[in-house]
Amino acid sequence: MKHLLGEASPEEDEAVNEWMNEDAANKEYYNQLKRIWDNSKKLAAGSTLDVDKAWERFQKRVVVQNETPKNLNRSRFSWMRIAASIILIAGLGIAAYFMFNNKEPKEMVAQTGQNVLVDTLPDGSVVTLNKRSTISYPSKFKGNTRAIALKGEAFFNVAPDKKKPFIISVNEVQVTVVGTSFNIKSENGNTEIVVETGIVRVTRYGKTVELMAGEKIIMSPNESNARKEKVSDKLYNYYRSKEFVCDDTPLWKLVQVVNEAYNAKIIIGRKDLNDKTLTTTFNNESLEQVLEVIRLTFDITIIKKEDGQIILQ
Repeated sequence: MKHLLGEASPEEDEAVNEWMNEDAANKEYYNQLKRIWDNSKKLAAGSTLDVDKAWERFQKRVVVQNETPKNLNRSRFSWMRIAASIILIAGLGIAAYFMFNNKEPKEMVAQTGQNVLVDTLPDGSVVTLNKRSTISYPSKFKGNTRAIALKGEAFFNVAPDKKKPFIISVNEVQVTVVGTSFNIKSENGNTEIVVETGIVRVTRYGKTVELMAGEKIIMSPNESNARKEKVSDKLYNYYRSKEFVCDDTPLWKLVQVVNEAYNAKIIIGRKDLNDKTLTTTFNNESLEQVLEVIRLTFDITIIKKEDGQIILQ
């Protein structure tokens, strides 16, 4: 080892040279070790890894026993085998370090079908994906931002990092946060953002709107301006909480969410029913139970068709 490091005494250098000259196989073995050592030094040259400290830690773990050899040639060969093992381990360790840390981040994709998915991102942020939704993100966030692309609907609980804002791209909209929780829904080109905690900055066509907790905004592709408004219910959260929380909520809006949640085909058959409101909470109820509450609340008739349509009349 000292010979390769350039720290050997003249006597130690001579012993190594004698060992190599004794057999061509010895010299070939040494040359292989030297190539490994030289390659490991090239890898280390461009790194921030503190090799001296790493070697110092390694030395503390190794107990070196000094014995007077009875057979000089066997002792030299044994010494070179030990040195070879150390060099090989060090070289492979450095190579593995650089292979792991220098490779480009991979594109990760999380996609749902008929089930809701909870996924943890590389920065520790947690995302809950609604059914038929997709997010893509790098396996490791590099640079000054944490970039995410979304299709469908998801609830984000973002890990705080003021130096690296979290940016979600959906449709023509960019949503920028530092550490907060909010829901984004994209459907038929429309984008709805509901903020639960913190502040969310929404940018589209060069215009930016800030949303506080308890506020939301809905943007359609045909409207250049969109105004924020207060959140009036928590129906947006049904796929995460398993609850339908209605607070003076119009029937048309509850029906819309129930159709999404149960993959149902409920149709309001009378126009006067659209804006009738109700205040209640459905906690993981079945579709039949939800329909029964609606029927009793508004004193209406429910007609079920053979094609799966459910008409509120």
